Amino acid sequence: MHTRRIATSTVFLVCAVLLASLVMQRDGLLSYFSGSRAFAKNDSATPPPGKAAADARLNGSARHEEGGWIYLHIEGPPAQLGFQHGYLLAPEIDDAFRAIRLDNTHRTGRNWDFFRATARDVLWPGIDAEYREELTGIADGARANGIALDVWDIVAMNAFEEVPDYYVPWLNAQQKVANAPHLVSPGNCSAFVATGSYTKDGKIVIAHNNWTGYWAGQRWRIIFDIVPAQGHRMLVDGFPGVITSDDDFGVNDAGIMTTETTITQFNGYDPKGKPEFVRSRKALQYAASIDEYVSLMLEGNNGGYANDWLLGDRKTGEIAQLELGLKNHKLWRTRDGYFVGSNFASDPKLIQEETNFDPKNPASSPNARRARWEQLMKQNKGKIDVALAEKFLGDHYDVVLQREEADERTLCGHTDTSLRGVPEWEWHANYPGGAVQGKAMDSAMAAAMSFRARIGHPCGQDFIAKPFHEKNPQYAWQAPILGDMKAGPWTLFRAGQSAGK
Repeated sequence: MHTRRIATSTVFLVCAVLLASLVMQRDGLLSYFSGSRAFAKNDSATPPPGKAAADARLNGSARHEEGGWIYLHIEGPPAQLGFQHGYLLAPEIDDAFRAIRLDNTHRTGRNWDFFRATARDVLWPGIDAEYREELTGIADGARANGIALDVWDIVAMNAFEEVPDYYVPWLNAQQKVANAPHLVSPGNCSAFVATGSYTKDGKIVIAHNNWTGYWAGQRWRIIFDIVPAQGHRMLVDGFPGVITSDDDFGVNDAGIMTTETTITQFNGYDPKGKPEFVRSRKALQYAASIDEYVSLMLEGNNGGYANDWLLGDRKTGEIAQLELGLKNHKLWRTRDGYFVGSNFASDPKLIQEETNFDPKNPASSPNARRARWEQLMKQNKGKIDVALAEKFLGDHYDVVLQREEADERTLCGHTDTSLRGVPEWEWHANYPGGAVQGKAMDSAMAAAMSFRARIGHPCGQDFIAKPFHEKNPQYAWQAPILGDMKAGPWTLFRAGQSAGK
């Protein structure tokens, strides 16, 4: 009798463990297919106490959630930075990997093995040893927390903007690929930087909203507080598994403030150069001046993810715009004025030689948003501060229609509402993309290593996936990765922040 009771108890225990495992797998699949983790209360990526205590590589790291964002503090030498990043964001990295793999393979018609081979054979040779260690560390950390990815998966994820939209079109042209998909460089973001007589206190104000597909936007919700063993401390927003901000809003402890907007319809790539995600990370980590930032961005320039970089140096009050193509680049700078970005290029030589963009079409999204920026800068001269910047990022005035109407031509973009789409980027009618979050800071905030951020549309509107999918079956391929994108509150983040403080 006693033996039978023990056997029965053992069976019950095994069944309970199996049931719990099945429930966990089910919940994981539901989370993946919903595609939205934006306001999860339970922090599933925080390591269990036993594991955290057992691995010294996690010492000093932490994560918490606030305002719909995940705040991640990592510190140490490159391999340790990577391990902390990979371990603490393991579920988010796994989810982001699945989303990137679907998007990149669907759009290019190439399988994931191609992207892994590109990571190994094209990107890896141009990556500094320091960042090779960090990328390897991310893979190691993710595997230690149960996610079966290797370094080539992680490198390919880091180039999810660069490879499909810059390298693959270049490669298709080189190989004369028949019936190749029409791939164009994206147009991501609306941004400005102002100083001197344009701002309320005469010092720098910088702001940015990230434009991308909503599938990416709902995952672009990490605030990274990075303390590397070498170089400057950085506070940036970012994407799981990626070593740079990738929409490039941030500040370092030398007072360098950065953001950017991509150059529409850019053509050009040098596979022997240094990946853009490496150059942009290195520039913020090591630059203490605008000149140093520009120099590091030019070092090994491969033309990938070509941008207009908007920069500020809080120490001097100077701001700058670096327009960086492959064959051409130009730098403008001032201590009294502003620069705006909405995916247009400014240098006529770069436009003519390296893009297919029409700067004279006033109805295009980049040009319409540029016109709106110019209106706002002039109307608000001498009054611009962070509070106004937040309003600008959520602006819904269409200069073509001359009325309030959230669409693809407004600073806070809502292309899902527009039958016009954005043909320059191959965003067809009602494409699920637009402004997916916003950030803003001034010189005083930069001195304190802080900025304000809002997840989701900066205007505060939510995107709900179910009715969208029902009305737009042409985007059914995104159903496994496109979920709700809900707007959170404007929230202050700072270096060294801890949960609830």
